[in-house]
This record gives sequence, C-alpha cells and structure tokens, in this order.
Amino acid sequence: MIQQIKSIFFPSIKVISTIVIISALIWEIGNIYATFTDLKIPSSLNPIFGIERFALSAHLIEAIIAAFYASSKGKSSIRYATYTFFVGTVSLWELFDSELKTFVKKS
Repeated sequence: MIQQIKSIFFPSIKVISTIVIISALIWEIGNIYATFTDLKIPSSLNPIFGIERFALSAHLIEAIIAAFYASSKGKSSIRYATYTFFVGTVSLWELFDSELKTFVKKS
C-alpha cells in the first residue's frame, strides 16, 4: 500500500515542491530587491510573502535535519541537505525509509 502511494505521488510531489520553492526564492529575492530600491509593493501581497517565508523556513529546517542524518546513512550531507531543501518532506521520508519500514511492521 505504502509502496503504491510512493510510486504514484512522490515523483509529482518532488516536481511540484521544487517549482514552489524556486518560486518562493524568486519572490523573496524580488521583495529584497524592492526593499533596497524603494519600490512600493502592494500590501495585498503580504499574505503571499508570509506563506512563502513559512515554506522556506520549513524546508530549511528539513534540510538541516537531513544534513545531520545523511552522513550516518552513507550520503553526502551537503548534497542531501540541498536536495531536501528543494524537495521537502519526501526526501526525509526517503532518508528514513528503512527505519519507517521497521516502525510500520512493529505497529
């Protein structure tokens, strides 16, 4: 059951997440540029900036977690942290897949 879910949804989630995080980075860079050049940004965009910052923060935390655990799993910390930053929770699931299988079997 879990394998079917992973094979169907994970590739789509990876692509969508990467696109959304890159878009969030572009939004933030644009906001920083606007701040430094004294451009006025409509206040109606503030909720979008809030969501974007939350997504970037969550992915950064996931990347830090991945960096710590990747080396113990035989993976490059920097590479896996970068991958996790763009992909998100799916990459952490992949990193801890063997431990999750053990946990599911015990439950």
